[in-house]
Amino acid sequence: MTRSLEGKVAVVTGGGSGIGRGIARRLAEDKAAIAVWDLNPEGAAETVRMIEDEGGKALALTADCADKAAIQAAAQETRSKLGPITILVNNAGIAPFTPFMDIGEDEFDKVIRINLKGPWLVTKEIVPDMLAAQWGRIINITSSSTQSGSFAQSHYVSSKGGLLGMTKALAMELGGTGITANMIPPGSIDTPMLRQAPIDAEAYGKTLPVKRLGQVADIAAAAAFLASEEASYMTGQTISTNGGRYMGSA
Repeated sequence: MTRSLEGKVAVVTGGGSGIGRGIARRLAEDKAAIAVWDLNPEGAAETVRMIEDEGGKALALTADCADKAAIQAAAQETRSKLGPITILVNNAGIAPFTPFMDIGEDEFDKVIRINLKGPWLVTKEIVPDMLAAQWGRIINITSSSTQSGSFAQSHYVSSKGGLLGMTKALAMELGGTGITANMIPPGSIDTPMLRQAPIDAEAYGKTLPVKRLGQVADIAAAAAFLASEEASYMTGQTISTNGGRYMGSA
């Protein structure tokens, strides 16, 4: 068995910063060609620069990963420049904090569109490449909040809970085709998004069994494993990379 992804093309949505950037760099380290899809062109370009500086191959594309036309255009350009896509990391998302009674329908719909409908649309666009190859890896970044709940994030938890269910459904439906679908629900990972949350991140990290916040590299390592041949017999699974925050299964 090997973890080399040489010859594979990976799409990482929201790859312009944080967890997405870390995953993109790690998959490139394992020799995959990376398409970084992000709404922020500067962030996507910076991720690609990092990958290229480290000897990897990557492409930056500005795309709204919840817009069907933008997804189709990004996929077409990725195929044209890198080849068929057989690894997909659905990472793009938003995580607002709003008390339940203050969430308007527009805000709820926006969170669901980006965090749940977006991954559904991206996956639907890319799965045909995987079916043609009879090999594929779908890795969905969910949230440990689907296991434990999260204060003032009912819309966010609902969207990530839906993505959890979709992952298991895809695993059931696609399992006989050489495609696996798994999920990583990060715990408290030290990213710009976490630092913007209304919590004392450092203090919270000390309450965890491992007594620290997670690092982007922790999630990237889990994604690299799930993308590899070593994980070929795993599908529909949750790799709970959360420092022991939640020890049950979901």
